[in-house]
Amino acid sequence: MTDRQPETTAARIEPLATLPLFHKLSGRKVVLAGASESALWKAELLAATGAELHVFADDEAELFEGLAQGEAGAHVHVHGRAWQADDLTDAAIAVADLDDSDAVRAFVAAARQAGVPVNIVDKPEHCDFAFGALVNRSPLIVAVSTDGAAPVFGQAIRTKIEALLPAGLKNWAQAAADWRPSVQARELPFALRRSFWELFAGRAMAEPERTPNLEDETELFAKLSRIESAHDGKGRVTLVGAGPGDPELLTLKAIRALQSADIILYDDLVSPGVLELARREARRMLVGKTGYGPSVKQDDINALIVSLAGQGKHVVRLKGGDPGIFGRAGEEIEACQAAGIPVAIVPGISAAQGAAASLGLSLTHRDHARRLQFVTGHSRKGELPDDLDWRAMADPAASTVIYMARATLPGFRERAVAAGLDPRTPAVAVLAATRPDEARVAATIATLPERLTELSASGPVLVLLGHAFGALLAKDESAADRRRA
Repeated sequence: MTDRQPETTAARIEPLATLPLFHKLSGRKVVLAGASESALWKAELLAATGAELHVFADDEAELFEGLAQGEAGAHVHVHGRAWQADDLTDAAIAVADLDDSDAVRAFVAAARQAGVPVNIVDKPEHCDFAFGALVNRSPLIVAVSTDGAAPVFGQAIRTKIEALLPAGLKNWAQAAADWRPSVQARELPFALRRSFWELFAGRAMAEPERTPNLEDETELFAKLSRIESAHDGKGRVTLVGAGPGDPELLTLKAIRALQSADIILYDDLVSPGVLELARREARRMLVGKTGYGPSVKQDDINALIVSLAGQGKHVVRLKGGDPGIFGRAGEEIEACQAAGIPVAIVPGISAAQGAAASLGLSLTHRDHARRLQFVTGHSRKGELPDDLDWRAMADPAASTVIYMARATLPGFRERAVAAGLDPRTPAVAVLAATRPDEARVAATIATLPERLTELSASGPVLVLLGHAFGALLAKDESAADRRRA
């Protein structure tokens, strides 16, 4: 095994078709050309921002009369003529709903000549920006874009989000705007300001339909004062279980930790989909250890965790599966405690649980397995551990899950069979459990070690051993018989 240095990974976001931005248009000039139902909707949307909206509607100005006479009417100026190039001067944005291709090209050219971003309704090839499908809880606003490819699809997603976001979040968003100056007035370091807003978000999401009041404000600021008085400049560490690979198996608490991280130290087994859920600004560092391959020394990881947390950072140590199951979490916890750094643990779905669920199996069975045991097939030296309880490994009433057993399974079989394990005991090797490239081999323990070559040479392999898994073996053997027939 060769040494490996921690490495910062640059990619924190996948490529974007467009950059979503939220424009402040209140009091700014906006130009809209065209007279149609789509133009009217765009006019209503733009007027709702408080923009000084100039609508050029030729001889169909009456279409916009209701808007001009409404609540936003003082800021809506309807012109019963065609637009002219000078109308675009000093505009923040320009929008048009035009059918004639020559008229479209002329409007786009004039807008760009004036340095004004332009949007042509339903003609994305001419657009500098796009309107998203909106979920309006202003000042909380969510916009959904498909880059103009499928607006109806975007609307369907918007409807889904509407159902998920309680209307009361509008009140919490307004409270955030109202309380923000008081937080800023304290001139707190970033970590403490973030702690306040994490408390705020937790309260809002726990009771989204309730209108926040003075009691909420008083309590949250009292908690901030306690955090401020206890702050000693040190950060904190959270050990987070990333689960077996499928991002949907992350716990809500794990996602909250990822969203509040300053730095994420992650292993090779953590899937890209899990990292995609982390706070965008968080620095990501790969500190992976691979069996029989390049690995970062555990002592170096411990020192890095302590050093970064000592700088006041929130360090998330992200581990595949559950951090407390063969994740060497104990050593990292001890290092933090020795340095006086607070450390918390967020458990994750273990690889064993994920593999069993993916295969449609139960790890225990009333008739076949009354005991469940997790063991490692990989010692500190990279060999089969000498101190396994082989009588326990041979117990016919146990389900045994063997981690990191790809290279040591032949030796495990020999020792377990010698201790009394029935060679016909069902066994399943699972590669990349719960991930899109998941693969499995079901056999008896007598033949499984040799059949591991049927799996890809890269990726984590987990072995499930015991009579609770016999149904899967029978199913696979029956399917093989049918193929041969």
